[in-house]
Amino acid sequence: MFITFEGPEGSGKSTQIRLLADYLRLNGYRVDTLREPGGTSIGDQIRGVLHDTANTDMVPMTEVMLYSASRAQLVAACIRPALSEGRIVLCDRFADSTLAYQGYGRGLDMGVLATLTAFATGSLRPDLTILLDMDVRHGLSRRRDEGQEMNRLDLEAVSFHERVREGYHVLAAADPTRWVTLDADQPVSSVAADVRSTVLERLGRTSL
Repeated sequence: MFITFEGPEGSGKSTQIRLLADYLRLNGYRVDTLREPGGTSIGDQIRGVLHDTANTDMVPMTEVMLYSASRAQLVAACIRPALSEGRIVLCDRFADSTLAYQGYGRGLDMGVLATLTAFATGSLRPDLTILLDMDVRHGLSRRRDEGQEMNRLDLEAVSFHERVREGYHVLAAADPTRWVTLDADQPVSSVAADVRSTVLERLGRTSL
């Protein structure tokens, strides 16, 4: 099963992925955790370029092609091999991030982005996408307060992040069988319980 986590900055995706992975592993599941951009040696190098706050002159088309290049490497080197072995793959962001950030956020053509993404992923789609939703100002403040990396996209105007969040809502509404939206503005343990319940339902289990 391929499960992706999406959401605004600071919504707690990496924390929730770690907690879910620990829970599933304790109950006998084989789990791989990955992130975008990155997850491979090549992808991590691309991540450095994308997130470098010195690269303020990067144009949106360059940005989206770099994200797609990192994604193509991750799919070929990690995701497809893990899925073929029957493992559960948990990924911190995937193709929907491109539609939300470069489409709704940057204003790039959604049709072009869909074509580029299909090429980069070989049309691979998640079985489940969990949207951890929260107010963008709160999320950005959380990142700063926790001393997390503030990358080039984090430093965009709040209006950009608002467009991204609205884009996520549009994407989720258009594909309700794949997307589940959870309130991330709760205690970590409450969000984790909601995530576990969602995943167990997709696994056909009520408990482990």
